[in-house]
Amino acid sequence: MIVQNRASEGCTVITDFQTAGRGQRGNQWQGAPAENLMLSVVWQPTFLAATEQFRLSQAVALGVHDWAAALLGPDPKLKLKWPNDLYYGNQKLGGILIENSLSGPKIQHSIIGIGLNINQQELALPTATSFAQLTGRAYDRAALAARLLECLERRYLQLRAGQVGELRRDYLQALYRYQETHPFVIDGQTVSGQIVGVEEDGRLAVAIGNELRRFGLQEIRHG
Repeated sequence: MIVQNRASEGCTVITDFQTAGRGQRGNQWQGAPAENLMLSVVWQPTFLAATEQFRLSQAVALGVHDWAAALLGPDPKLKLKWPNDLYYGNQKLGGILIENSLSGPKIQHSIIGIGLNINQQELALPTATSFAQLTGRAYDRAALAARLLECLERRYLQLRAGQVGELRRDYLQALYRYQETHPFVIDGQTVSGQIVGVEEDGRLAVAIGNELRRFGLQEIRHG
């Protein structure tokens, strides 16, 4: 649709089921038919430089977090796992994959793919959960999708208004295991470290012993 100039800003494609869903790190995104939310939104953040892509990622993640918090109420277990997965406790509720197209030094358009576990009761992985499992109720997915788009737009407008400091602050407040000591796997080795921040380019800043190190997406994972 983008190639054919048929996707204006805010254009959203929703599906009941996908057979080739993709996640971070080349993983697959799997979900049962007609039970979850799977959608892609087109934005045109031409005001952002290519070097500022992580600002967009923060805004999207916060929009999803805002939406989930409205459903579950204020809950300290509801977190954003770097860079932008939605977690409840140590279980994944949803994932986000953003694909940006560049025009010179600027972002031309972004496709924001979001997958959220809503009504599915049986999940393939013990590290995943759904809103239905957490609350014991079934949800109207169309109503949830409309509310989610409102939450995303609110954060997008905040980004477009240049309120990057507020976005950064809110992101760190919602960040999974922020300023807590936990194991991490780096180059196949498990080490103990503490997330102390996220760089402007999206790299995770982790204090390991007396050293502050910065990692890209493929370079570190939670132990």
